[in-house]
Amino acid sequence: MCGIVGYTGTRQAAEILLGGLGRLEYRGYDSAGLAVLGEDGTTRVVKATGKLQNLIDKTKAGTTVPGLCGIGHTRWATHGEPTEQNAHPHLSGAFQQGVEDYSDCDVIGVHNGIIENHEELRAKLRRHGYELYSQTDTEVAVKLVDYYYKKYKIGPIDAINRMMVRVRGSYALVLMFRDHPGEIYAARKDSPMIIGVSEGETFIASDVPAILNHTRRVYYIENLMSARVLPGEVHFFDLNGDEVGLSAKEITWDAKAAEKGGYEHFMMKEIMEQPDAVRNTFLSVLKDGEIDLTAGGLTEEVMKEIDSVCIVACGSAWHVGVTAQYVLEDLTRIPVRVELASEFRYRRILLSDHALVIAISQSGETADTLEALRIAKKMGARTLGIVNVVGSGIAREADGVLYTKAGPEIAVATTKAFTAQLVMVYALSVKLAEVRGQISRLQYADAIEALKTLPDKVEKVLVRKERIQRIASAYSNMTDAFFIGRGADYAISLEGSLKLKEISYVHSEAYAAGELKHGTISLIEDRTLVIGVLTQKALQEKTMSNMVECKARGAYLVGICFEEDEKEAANLDYVITIPRVDPHFAGILAVLPLQLLGYYVSISKGLDVDKPRNLAKSVTVE
Repeated sequence: MCGIVGYTGTRQAAEILLGGLGRLEYRGYDSAGLAVLGEDGTTRVVKATGKLQNLIDKTKAGTTVPGLCGIGHTRWATHGEPTEQNAHPHLSGAFQQGVEDYSDCDVIGVHNGIIENHEELRAKLRRHGYELYSQTDTEVAVKLVDYYYKKYKIGPIDAINRMMVRVRGSYALVLMFRDHPGEIYAARKDSPMIIGVSEGETFIASDVPAILNHTRRVYYIENLMSARVLPGEVHFFDLNGDEVGLSAKEITWDAKAAEKGGYEHFMMKEIMEQPDAVRNTFLSVLKDGEIDLTAGGLTEEVMKEIDSVCIVACGSAWHVGVTAQYVLEDLTRIPVRVELASEFRYRRILLSDHALVIAISQSGETADTLEALRIAKKMGARTLGIVNVVGSGIAREADGVLYTKAGPEIAVATTKAFTAQLVMVYALSVKLAEVRGQISRLQYADAIEALKTLPDKVEKVLVRKERIQRIASAYSNMTDAFFIGRGADYAISLEGSLKLKEISYVHSEAYAAGELKHGTISLIEDRTLVIGVLTQKALQEKTMSNMVECKARGAYLVGICFEEDEKEAANLDYVITIPRVDPHFAGILAVLPLQLLGYYVSISKGLDVDKPRNLAKSVTVE
């Protein structure tokens, strides 16, 4: 969630740190800070609450903080209020409001994650004479490193490793030591961190966009590993302090893909990029006219052995899983269960010896999903990751991985990553059904052709976005909205409801349409907006009946259906049509108007679409 950047090299660090933090704003934050270590040991620290612009102004765009080595941070408050005192970087000494020169401070650090035993460690430090100025767990970690560094008169790596053994929780910790100018030290457990290297320069970040303009050669530091970072080089160490080798990865994203490209907001840019995201993702598993999932370890032999599927995910990725449950079970006749990853990790889940556990995550670093994956592996299940980020935690730890090809997604509210995940689970469903003999070769070929048509049909829906804008403008002041559907339409309703509530702050709920009479209909009153997803032909009439009941109680009705079904929806106030496609795959088209509705309502209300309040792009702590 928090954003971390670090730099050591030949250029002024502060300018690079501020630029990197700007590219990580989408992660969510409430304060920001940076520290620069000069060659003579001079250390300057500047912090600011609120927007990153406040830090930029305070440092005059970094010009008042000279030096070639530094670390920066955007903080999302977990322990302690968003104040300068609690903002990162944190110090081994005392923090003083308004003071910037900390040249007498031996260790300075920034951190993403949660130190679970921080209170116990806080008491230990106090017994050894340390005074703590903040409410944060990060200050505890920094001072603990300082304690070991001084008590045992050891080097930074050994001090960090002692800290790693002592703390419980998750962390991406980046430190500078006054006695080691030009060097940065890092440690990782569960929280994401990458280290990029170019000629004479090295960069640290919690996500790729922060350093994409500077280098494409990156290392993904492993769990319980530390690193010594020098200009143009990096060395990795295990918990014993022994140096270990890691292979660099090449980032293939275009740097421009992480920029707005003329759009007012990242979210709209990413909505409009969905034809390419869907096309590129499907083509990545289509080889010589056949769906080929062997890159994810799913050979025909493996697929024939699968007797059940368990999908673990959070948020929108969980909605992909709910959609997949309907499609997978219908096509393959394999039992499928979908679990919220945050619940999976605390339940005694029953998995068969031939279960396939699928972990879905855009970032590949979602804390609960990653932990659920690890639990599944310990239970002996085969695991598959569906992620968007090469080299991410889930990608490294799953038995196999299928990469979506959405490119960098910056807006907090996911759009193109969601549809890319959908097309991947559609492809998985079709291939599993064919291998297991549940569909004929002709049906298999027809399904592939239907999937090929999706990108063009996505474009056709997006061209009509002004129609959605009119609905949004008319109902931007609504206080309640309900999304309903049956079968796979219910799964898409869940995502539509989430989109509206997370970026426009409208109270919104999604229900299986048949559940309206079991309590929810009591909430319907004049001008309540009810949106029905109506792509499942066998269930359409029943959902329409539920919607008409809402209209009788004063609700305003909007329906999403195929173009040829528009006449059947004549009783609705407004109908949004989508091109005809196999109903198994309709969700990828039906969700588009719902994404646009959330976007335009947010715009009408004058809100920050890309960075909604209290939310972060990647939830990397529990």
